[in-house]
Amino acid sequence: MTQKYNTSIETIGPAKVTSPLPLWRYIEDRGKVPMHLDPEMIGEPPNGPIPLEIEVAGPRSNLFFDPSKTKCAIVTCGGLCPGINDVIRAIVMEAFHNYRVPSVLGIRFGLQGFIPRYGHPVDELTPHSVSHIHEFGGTILASSRGFQPPEDIVDAMERLNISILFMIGGDGTMKAAQAIEREVSKRGNKMSIIGIPKTIDNDVHFVSKTFGFDTAVEKATEAIRCAHTEALGAPNGIGMVKLMGRESGSIAAQATMALKEVNYVLIPEDKFHLHGNNGFLAHLEKRLQKRGHAVVVVAEGAGQEIFERKGTDASGNIILGDICSVLREEIQKYFQKKGMEITLKFIDPSYIIRSVPANSNDRVYCGFLGQHAVHAGMAGKTSMVVSMLQDRYVYLPLSLVTQKRKTLNVNSNYWCSVLASTGQPSSMLNPE
Repeated sequence: MTQKYNTSIETIGPAKVTSPLPLWRYIEDRGKVPMHLDPEMIGEPPNGPIPLEIEVAGPRSNLFFDPSKTKCAIVTCGGLCPGINDVIRAIVMEAFHNYRVPSVLGIRFGLQGFIPRYGHPVDELTPHSVSHIHEFGGTILASSRGFQPPEDIVDAMERLNISILFMIGGDGTMKAAQAIEREVSKRGNKMSIIGIPKTIDNDVHFVSKTFGFDTAVEKATEAIRCAHTEALGAPNGIGMVKLMGRESGSIAAQATMALKEVNYVLIPEDKFHLHGNNGFLAHLEKRLQKRGHAVVVVAEGAGQEIFERKGTDASGNIILGDICSVLREEIQKYFQKKGMEITLKFIDPSYIIRSVPANSNDRVYCGFLGQHAVHAGMAGKTSMVVSMLQDRYVYLPLSLVTQKRKTLNVNSNYWCSVLASTGQPSSMLNPE
């Protein structure tokens, strides 16, 4: 196996403590499962299945940490996403009720919560305090973006006597987890760093599906249905829906497939031209002439090639140009010039989608992620994430999931199915 696909999980020492868990079927570290991954899933050329051996998630019969003397901490970073509170609750309930740990701390406002100058308090999380949080969206710990020195974070972990840190966040958070783990190793500390990938865009490398994605798609379809109704309500009606997706059009594509009323879906991975005989506006005109209405779904990161780069935000993400403002302006100008009356209605449900409570599928998923994260931490595993691959809960090294961001493969059969659902052309680029 090449280093590129190294799936080995680091541990901080031998597991010598007998697990106190009742009624569990233990999974030992030697119980790795062989998998053959579709290269399209991880953005590789289609050169045949990629054989890997992945460590299965679950409770181990022997632990590194003595549960009666273990203090855990949870931190949530980056943007909101349905299901964060469900993961927090699952971690707390598993740690207290099954492992009987004495303390789980909640670090407030992301990684800022470790830094003394911010003055954020630390919450003591208990089964009572988290019992109902899954009924609400957002995160009870609040969040923040931006870099914080790993040296200062590990200093704070030492002061708080934290043994296991659970980090819930996206690509930037997982990279921060790597930096924290390196500082922990540098000092020779026995601390476990466990990641739970969180991104509504479903763009974490090697993760089949991130939690909150199902909920996001479900809520997105509600907005699309409304846009379709608006489009039908006027001559040459156009309903436009903006969905989240900085670098990946997964939500836009999946919601389009879920509700077969979309005529055009624009995503970051598939470039398009606005003008010209094969441009988006020409195709939109043909659609209106033929059917009298159209529904357009736009991922927020689509069409960024038409903007000048505007720098980066606190998390290092490129600041996006407002593609929907450009589209709306260009559509109005195009049809005015054609002397063709249109009615354009725009819906942006982005912050509603990411702020709602998780649906039932995501709640189940979040529960398992939280439980398996605790199993991993107590067994002394570190520098890893809990993930799902091919319907199996597994442990993957941080070094693997942070290699790059997952994007939608526009040469895949999945994208062909999206195009077949919309009826849009395979390319809206004009020949050079």
